[in-house]
Amino acid sequence: MKTNRLSILFFAGVLAIALACQSTNEEIEIKTKTADYGHIYEGIEFDMPKVQEPVIPDYEVNIADFGAIGNGVTKNTEAIAKAIEDAANNGGGKVIFPRGMWLTGPIIMKSNINLHLEEGALVLFSPDFDDYPLIATSFEGLNTYRCISPIYAKDVENIAFTGTGVFDGNGDAWRPVKRPKMTDAQWKKLLSRGGVLSDDGQVWYPSEKSKNGDRVKNFNVPSFETMAEYEEVKDFLRPVMVSIVSSKNILLDGPTFQNSPAWNIHPLMSEDITIRNINVRNPWYSQNGDGLDLESCKNAVIYNNTFDVGDDAICFKSGKDQDGRDRGMPTENVIVKNNIVYHGHGGFVVGSEMSGGIRNIHISNCTFIGTDVGLRFKSTRGRGGVVENIYISDIDMINIPTDVINFNLFYGGNPPVLEADQDASKEARDEKLMPVNEETPSFKNIYMKNIRAVASGTAANFQGLPEMNLQNVSLENAYFETQNGIIAMDTDGLMLKNVEVIPVKGAALTLYNSKQIEVSDFRFPNNMENAVFITGPLSSNISLSAENFPNAASQIRKNADVKEGAVIVK
Repeated sequence: MKTNRLSILFFAGVLAIALACQSTNEEIEIKTKTADYGHIYEGIEFDMPKVQEPVIPDYEVNIADFGAIGNGVTKNTEAIAKAIEDAANNGGGKVIFPRGMWLTGPIIMKSNINLHLEEGALVLFSPDFDDYPLIATSFEGLNTYRCISPIYAKDVENIAFTGTGVFDGNGDAWRPVKRPKMTDAQWKKLLSRGGVLSDDGQVWYPSEKSKNGDRVKNFNVPSFETMAEYEEVKDFLRPVMVSIVSSKNILLDGPTFQNSPAWNIHPLMSEDITIRNINVRNPWYSQNGDGLDLESCKNAVIYNNTFDVGDDAICFKSGKDQDGRDRGMPTENVIVKNNIVYHGHGGFVVGSEMSGGIRNIHISNCTFIGTDVGLRFKSTRGRGGVVENIYISDIDMINIPTDVINFNLFYGGNPPVLEADQDASKEARDEKLMPVNEETPSFKNIYMKNIRAVASGTAANFQGLPEMNLQNVSLENAYFETQNGIIAMDTDGLMLKNVEVIPVKGAALTLYNSKQIEVSDFRFPNNMENAVFITGPLSSNISLSAENFPNAASQIRKNADVKEGAVIVK
């Protein structure tokens, strides 16, 4: 007996040591996993706190245990809500969606909840518009009413969306479709679903209410006096798929988010946001089919994701016009690394709703393949707001059909003509100076380096306002094989260093009413005449490196309106 007791004690001790080692190994594994993402903060040009990830209790529930049926037909809204409620009542935890097709109405998030989609899990949101009541919200930077989002979180903390499954917003049920965007066969199939057509037969709408909404003056964000008026066009007020409002400690890690009614993922006025390892997909024809719209948020990291969407892919905003200025919350302290963008109106985008300002942004090691525009900055008179301290590096782009880099402060308006000898009667001109006030947008301190683009449209289009020039922009170590070269209009303080431009046509560099321009180690095809074209009476203090222009008389062309001494070759 004594021997047996000693043996038991011995084996108990061994077991305790083994369990302790296992626990230690688990702790090490967790710490190692956290440390794996530490490189995201390397090389950041500004101070920002480390983003706090959510802490979720170990408690777990499975939606099937609350009556959910994954057959793609049974609506599971109530069962999912019960599972979330049970986890919340136990201090929070993981709500598991196992393999299956889980049809549901809106999912309302609570604090300390992780929606975990196991492999093969498809969360399919209901196409029944009655499941989505109107709520007060913000869309395109304006305070308004819209249908509640399929995933909705407000005033919560410590929430997560993890796993390898798919969230599908059933966006085709909501979106109007233009006839030219479909083949004959696709159009015929669409009509077989029902719905109504526009008066000219060129637009399909899912319902009469949706068609009525397309008739209002303020297109995407109608402004009505009564809720009854909103109800009349309710089906037109498509929700974003994931709406996270005034919340903190948010994690999206692993799932696919696809087919949203409007924008896909929209964190608004929130902080400590981590978005990694997700796939964001929308059909190429989807109106307002943005991938990620980070609006008036601070302290965020966005990395190791892929986007293939119908509008802007990774987009930063901060409210529109007076509503945005009244909110007064910039988007700030954000790191964007190691993302791939396929189709999209822009790969990385700022604006056009940026009235609250955007600052301290780092973008690096991203690849854009076939986006309409690569790096896109847009605003217009009336917005106000300051965009500053933007650092962009190591971006590779191919098959960008329009501008590889685009700054457009006339978004939705008419910029001045570029060529002084163009027929003004055929070109819209807008060179008048407007008062500089709170409604004047300002873009400044933009730093870009290690930018490469081939098989694309225009290398870069830097366009400020006459009354508020684009200020202090640098482009260093860049290569552009494009149809057109670099264009700068109403730009004050542009540095081009070690930049090579191989345009198919036109000048490699065109400057219009721009000043404080410094160009060094600028390369273009050998023996190219008129490599640089300078025009505009306000052009001044333009410095070009003589070693790049051995035949300056033929390689640099100045329009007659350029003042004497405005250009120096040294």
